[in-house]
Amino acid sequence: TFHINMTASMRLLHLALWGLVASLLIGAASAYEKYADGDRVIVYANRIGPFANPSVFYKYYSLPFCPPKEEDLKHKDQHLGEKLEGDLKVESHHQIAFKKPVNKMELCKVVWAKDDIVNMRQALKENYYFEFVLDDLPVGGFIGGYAEETNTYALFTHQDIHIVYNPKVVPGKNIIIHANISHDPHSVLEITEDMTRLEVRFTYSVIWEETDADPSERHFYGDSFFGNKHVELEIHWLSIINSFVLVILLTGFLAIILLRILRSDFARYARDEEEDDTEDYGWKLVHGDVFRFPPHRSLFSAFVGVGAQFLAMTVFILLLAIIGLYYPGNDGALSVSAIVLYALTACISGFTSNYLYKQMGGTSWTWNTVLVATVFALPFLVIAFVMNIVAVAYQTLNAIPFSAVLSVIAIWLLVGFPLTLIGGITGKKVAPAFEAPVRTKNFAREIPPIPWYRKLPIQMIIAGFLPFSAIYIELFYIFNSVWARGSYQLFGILSLVFVILLIVTACITIAVTYFQLAMEDWRWWWHSFVSGGATGLFIYGYSLFYFFFRSDMNGFLQAIFYFGYMTVVSYFFFLMLGTVGFYSSLVFVRAIYRNLHMD
Repeated sequence: TFHINMTASMRLLHLALWGLVASLLIGAASAYEKYADGDRVIVYANRIGPFANPSVFYKYYSLPFCPPKEEDLKHKDQHLGEKLEGDLKVESHHQIAFKKPVNKMELCKVVWAKDDIVNMRQALKENYYFEFVLDDLPVGGFIGGYAEETNTYALFTHQDIHIVYNPKVVPGKNIIIHANISHDPHSVLEITEDMTRLEVRFTYSVIWEETDADPSERHFYGDSFFGNKHVELEIHWLSIINSFVLVILLTGFLAIILLRILRSDFARYARDEEEDDTEDYGWKLVHGDVFRFPPHRSLFSAFVGVGAQFLAMTVFILLLAIIGLYYPGNDGALSVSAIVLYALTACISGFTSNYLYKQMGGTSWTWNTVLVATVFALPFLVIAFVMNIVAVAYQTLNAIPFSAVLSVIAIWLLVGFPLTLIGGITGKKVAPAFEAPVRTKNFAREIPPIPWYRKLPIQMIIAGFLPFSAIYIELFYIFNSVWARGSYQLFGILSLVFVILLIVTACITIAVTYFQLAMEDWRWWWHSFVSGGATGLFIYGYSLFYFFFRSDMNGFLQAIFYFGYMTVVSYFFFLMLGTVGFYSSLVFVRAIYRNLHMD
């Protein structure tokens, strides 16, 4: 009865959450309006902030741009993803009727006091941008500019809104395909330091253009202020192919050398068996200790369980990316799907962790289940809490609303944690005894002195460098997309890079495990995990290099968010690739000792 109820519960939870993923996909496919001629097109003012710092943004009306009265504010309803992304969409004063051109219509006239002028000059100096949303399409531009040579502060006071539409998809209706905003270079207001009062008149024009483009192209049509879709594919492909060839050659050479060494070892050990007075040496000598379970078994199995969960989670995210869920303007789709998939795949971490823990002779399976549920979630929540506190102190839109926080915690408590328990109970029940091809001795063998260049830190550098070199080029494009407002849509290439990353990680970890055993050091369990996960440390090191030498990001607030996010991402890859390294080494170690003829 317990098994039937547990199975039914898992099915219901999976159906419910896959339904949530399906709703994301349906919403992504139908997120546009159908307009009749003359229908009102609403422009939502979303955010504003320094262009160099993508994690720092404020309410659009935090600067004195035609602010509506508090009682007249009309906010757009937002889903969880938009809340997590820090969106706050408010109806603007733009009056746009479909297919009705507008020429230099007054948006508003405002009078700025000294404080308003000071704030605007500071925003111009920091190269502030704005983001509007028009029919779920993000449109934006700069509020003005600052010329350091002449110390000139110039404010744009006119907006040209260019809307491209298709009238042929639905009879009698129109669909907006693309929108952007440009500025009239002749409508510029210079703001000087000696001004104490300033009257500003803002205007806008609307230009309409017909097209035959399909609505499926609306998020990739033309150039966008938030990323050019025209990625240099030929250069990208050439760089990726060059990287793949190099990595495959290095991995192939490594595999060939390792196979030749192993073949030589087996031949030598076979000859030694014919000579009774010959003592064992090398990795054969530690056959009685190589399957001795590692210390801190609960923590080790929790790391491996969460790593297996992240491996499955990454595969699902890449599949969703390939089928078109993530595109410019689909605010929060990645965040929501990551949260949903983290909850969905929690049963994998619980099952894998308790399965391994039971095989290693662990008895405190309840504590182990709690540990696997919190070993990633708890550090993540602490980092998120600190970043949220900082965002609140700086009054930015990065501060996640309390309702969104409750939603995320509820998903984890009501779905993720129960699935971890269910997976843990299942793993404990079905786990057989650990099968080792050789018998483990009662007393551990003393490990001989190890040269410094063959100790764990050097192993981690070697094991982390080669996989990192396989993803370095793609990592640059991804960082530019996330932290430099690029637009990354090459998910097929990304999936290929991910497969190469897994293969290289497995191969290099097997190699360092072999050389460790050849030095008569049998402590390979933890070593294989941290060696495999060392690529995560390289990713964090690259994030330091990118922040200080490849980006224009600056300031305490941006640094807190950047390094907070990158700490979580690096920890994610450390656990995932550590699991790949451990299991590949486990298969290798079992294989070589299975082929030994031991007394």
